[in-house]
Order: sequence, then C-alpha cells, then structure tokens
Amino acid sequence: MSPADRRHLARLLARMDGPPQQAHQAQQAPTPAPAPASPYLADPKLRRQRRLALLVSAGCCVFLAGWIVVLAATLPRRFDAHHWRALWVNFDVFLLVAFIATAWAIWRERQVLILLLVGLGTMLCCDAWFDVGTSLASSDLWISLVSALFAELPLAFLAFAGARRLLKATVEAGLLASAGAQAPDIDRTPVGTRGRMDLAGLETSLRRAPLSGHGLDEALPFGSPQRHMDGLRP
Repeated sequence: MSPADRRHLARLLARMDGPPQQAHQAQQAPTPAPAPASPYLADPKLRRQRRLALLVSAGCCVFLAGWIVVLAATLPRRFDAHHWRALWVNFDVFLLVAFIATAWAIWRERQVLILLLVGLGTMLCCDAWFDVGTSLASSDLWISLVSALFAELPLAFLAFAGARRLLKATVEAGLLASAGAQAPDIDRTPVGTRGRMDLAGLETSLRRAPLSGHGLDEALPFGSPQRHMDGLRP
C-alpha cells in the first residue's frame, strides 16, 4: 500500500473507532449537574416582592412597638364588652373550620397542611390566652386553666411540631433535588431517614435553609414564579 492509501485507511479506522470511544468516555465521566438557580436571584419580580415584604414587616414592627406603649398608657383596667356571646361562638366556629380543613389536608396529603397546622396552633394559643386572661377575676379561672393546660396548649404544640416536621421533610426533599442525588431505591426510603442517608454534609436546619427550596412552591403564596424557574433546575 502506498503512503496515501495507508493515511486514507487510518482516517477511516479513526472515524469508525472515534464515536464509540467518545461515548464510552462520556459514560465513565458524567458532567456535573449545574447548580440550581435561586428564583430570588434570577427573577427581578421576586426580588422586588421580597424587598417590599421586608420593608412592610420592619415598618409594622416599629408601628406596633409604639402602639403598645400608647395602649399601655391609655387603656382602662376594666371594660364591659358587648356581643360577648357572639364573639366566642364565632371564634369557635372558625376554630372548627380550621380543624376540618386540617383533617381534609391530612386525608388528602396536601402540602397546604403546613400552613393549616401553623394557623390551627396559633388559634389554639389565642383561645387559651384570652380564655385565661378574661377569667382571672372570676370563678371560671380553674376551668380555663385546666382547659388551656390539658387541651388547647398540648394540641397547639402538636400542630406546631407537625408543621415543623413536614417543613423539614420538604426542605430535605428540596436539598436532595438540588444536589442531584439519584439513588436507585430513593423512593422506597422513608422520608425521615432519607435526610440522614443522603444529605450528609448538607445544611437541613430550618433556620438556615433558603426560602426558595424546591418543593415549597405549593405552600408559598407566589407559586407561579417558582414553577416558572423549573427550566433552570438540574
């Protein structure tokens, strides 16, 4: 064979062996998944909403601090309230609605259960606080104390603990998705142990986890911008 024929044959062999070798190398060394972009960094609308919410919250703190001083100096020690029966009956109706909505969310396994548990626990704490506070100078004080210590406050604690547990599981699931963890049997792993098995070295504290964690879009009031960023996720 002439040198030109040998070069032509070498080029043919290189073309035949090149693609499979490149595919094999691509399988052996997969490219790392890009880090997910936070909607609060990528979406200008969410950044403006976050700044507005922070400004409103700070303003409310300043206003409420001054209003507390004004109330402490001007409110009378005694006041005869009107429509007392309607007030408590309506509050108990709202509390009943909160229990029904929470039971529905537990039955349907909806993400909104986190918000309902927080709201239910808050209403129970308010019920105990005002029930005890309005009966301090009456014979119903002991009934109010027993009801608060053995019914309302324990139920509120269970509601807050359940909301924290569900929120932590949601954050852990979001960290798994953002880290690109793809264990073959991850769907068969209980949620409570999944974080200990696959989130080694990742921060799962609810005080430090970012607000834009994946999985929270169903619970946040502005879910559509979060779903709009699905294309940026790995």
